[in-house]
Amino acid sequence: MSDQNTTQKETGLTKVLNIISGSFAPIIGVLAGAGLLKAALSISISADWLSSDSGTYIALSAAGNSIFYFLPIFLGITIPLKLGANGYVGGAIGGALLTPDIINLVNGGVDSMHFLGLPISLANYSSTVFPIFIAIFVYAALEKLLKRIIYKDIQMFINPLISLTLLVPLTLLVFGPFGTLVGEGLGSTISFLSGRSGLLAGAVLGGAWTFLTIAGLHWTIIPLAIANLANGPDPIIGMAAPAVFAQIGVAIGVFIRTKDNALRSLAASGILPGSLAGTTEAIYYGILLRFRKALVYVVIAGAIGGALNGSFGIVMNDFVLPSALSIPAFSPIGLHLVGTGVAFGVGLLLTLTFGFQTKSDASYKDMVVTIKSETITSPIIGRTVSLSDVNEPLFATNMVGRGVAIEPAEGKVYAPADGVVTTLFPSQHAIAMTSNSGAEILIHIGIDTVNLKGQYFISLVKQEDKVEQGDVLIEFDINRITDAGYQTVTPIVITNHEEYRSINPIIDEDVTNEDDLIKLEA
Repeated sequence: MSDQNTTQKETGLTKVLNIISGSFAPIIGVLAGAGLLKAALSISISADWLSSDSGTYIALSAAGNSIFYFLPIFLGITIPLKLGANGYVGGAIGGALLTPDIINLVNGGVDSMHFLGLPISLANYSSTVFPIFIAIFVYAALEKLLKRIIYKDIQMFINPLISLTLLVPLTLLVFGPFGTLVGEGLGSTISFLSGRSGLLAGAVLGGAWTFLTIAGLHWTIIPLAIANLANGPDPIIGMAAPAVFAQIGVAIGVFIRTKDNALRSLAASGILPGSLAGTTEAIYYGILLRFRKALVYVVIAGAIGGALNGSFGIVMNDFVLPSALSIPAFSPIGLHLVGTGVAFGVGLLLTLTFGFQTKSDASYKDMVVTIKSETITSPIIGRTVSLSDVNEPLFATNMVGRGVAIEPAEGKVYAPADGVVTTLFPSQHAIAMTSNSGAEILIHIGIDTVNLKGQYFISLVKQEDKVEQGDVLIEFDINRITDAGYQTVTPIVITNHEEYRSINPIIDEDVTNEDDLIKLEA
């Protein structure tokens, strides 16, 4: 009985985490871009390049502030879409919190009003996160009920009418004040912990941030940071930021030290987006999960840098993804440079001094003397599609490698060639292998499925296992993954693509695990 309860709790927690990540994922890019714009404007004001009264500043400030000010509207759209409800009704609920009538009352010093005799505590809900999350969770449940009991032909206008009439007052009466208390409570707890021992809190967060990112759990922390910004500066990302610089340092160390042209190219492809935008997927997919010593270096460097930033009291003033361009969003800037610089330097020096390969890592390369031409078979039964059509820039832009994607018709991954399993991701949603002819093949099941943390995936092999073409590597449940809100389209890419003269995938065809998929010419 206890095992069953535990499974249900884990399933419920997984669903909540998936909803949070799926709600922020569509807007995280514009949040980061707007944050960088706000940071640039702050520098312009401090350096007397712009006046806060100028039309230029006002226009650019509006561009940077809009996504944050109207965040309840944007989340009001994305959360229902993740829950299978009407996103436009959700957006209207979020928008109701920010209408001029209410905002003018708040700005005028009015702290309460009445709805049908019930007192409403007024507050400014711009830039808030938790009130709209609570309101939309309730709305999604109401929408499902209305679809069952309202006559289908009138649902188009009756369902929104009922939802808006009930949910907007309830949000103002209950969900808004409660969500505000939750956000303020979490923010106060984080501030208390960092205040009690910023060094310890920073060391833990800086050391763990890479693992949280790989597991997709950072999506649960980002809303806390944004909620903190609604009430002042945020200390969370300030303590986590050194981990990103540690990853970049390790990647540069690998680039300098390796003699493998393909690995050097992969490291370079992660350094630039990591440095400029804070997106380090290529680093942790291509390097950290493949070379365990490199992952240890990132943890050490991130913990040291995080401890420094925590002890310095570094805070983020505008939401950004940690990168070289976003440094002005943190303060004190000088001390932030010290913390992130130390993390970068430690990661780089550890990699250059002690190397990044273990004997087992090296054995993957030792098995191949020269790269040979070969044709790999399809690891998935389904229909092939172009990588450019995959809704994940990392694959669509060939950043990780060149190849093809498959919309699966069966939940099995077969070995596309004879070789060895080089990397099995902890969440089992992706696997990498090296063929006996030298092709380094990454098979990534679905988009953002790392957030499932292994649920609905069963690995039948382990890292360093030798496999033969046609062996079943992983089984996965297509229906449950789809029901959880994830795409199952599976990219299959050659990560050492630069070692081949040509890579020719088969596109727009139905394939089985016995059909040729990618022809590699060395």
